[in-house]
Amino acid sequence: MTPDPSILLTFGLLALTVLLLWVPAPAIRGRRDWAWCPGLALACVAGLAGGLLDWRAPLWILAYAALAIGARVASRAWIRVPLLVLTGVAAFLFALHRFPGFYNPVLAEGIRFSADTPAFSLRANADTAVAGIVLMGVFCERISRLADWRAMLRQVWPVVLSTLVVVLGLGWALGYVRPDWKWTPYSAWFLASNLLFTCVTEEAFFRGFILERLARGMARWRYGVLFATVLSSLLFGLAHARGGPLLVALATLAGVHYAVAYLRSRRIEGAILTHFALNAVHFVAFSYPYLTP
Repeated sequence: MTPDPSILLTFGLLALTVLLLWVPAPAIRGRRDWAWCPGLALACVAGLAGGLLDWRAPLWILAYAALAIGARVASRAWIRVPLLVLTGVAAFLFALHRFPGFYNPVLAEGIRFSADTPAFSLRANADTAVAGIVLMGVFCERISRLADWRAMLRQVWPVVLSTLVVVLGLGWALGYVRPDWKWTPYSAWFLASNLLFTCVTEEAFFRGFILERLARGMARWRYGVLFATVLSSLLFGLAHARGGPLLVALATLAGVHYAVAYLRSRRIEGAILTHFALNAVHFVAFSYPYLTP
């Protein structure tokens, strides 16, 4: 699979922007986590030049980033809360491809990764990537030291193991998937894009944004964190409603594990790692996306 050069350049720059989220930059007003901003700007320029974006897309991105930054810096609750709600709605609409100006290419159509699964389309979604980049850049604390990476891994590996055994085991028992080891010409692109765009975006939204904000707002409640965990996991499950009730149930169960990984490690990277581990093992070692009835 060899995508068009404009696709490679635009999404290569978007991937670089995601990586820049973990690169410290010279401090501006005390902050060192802005290196992703020029990366996103370059990706927009490449998208405009390659026809993957039109003039409306940068305007939507600027408005979305302004909402997010406004929500983060607002000191008064009557300003902060509405801005947080608007930011969350905007992020969701980006993920649903509701903002005009983005022309997300289809890289391959009608792929069957297993003989007994439905056809699958492989897409490159710039708007979804943007949604996660801005949320991660504005709201999520990221690891900056090797020692913190080691500590995070020690804390989340039991959660990763539980996620794989419980979610994939239940999916196998219920006939949703079966073991099916495979490596295809699309595997490297799928895994890279799933990590950098899907997992980063979904964890930035459901754990770094929704769970964290709910948990903070309900900190005084006796079961506030538990309520925030359950609600964010249910919302994550419902986001997969197009796949049917069984996928909603499995995604909700997976969402609980991702929330535990986040809360146990207090690191968004723990949730991303747990999420990617499940998606990667599902794709490589089991039927993908699911068995046909």
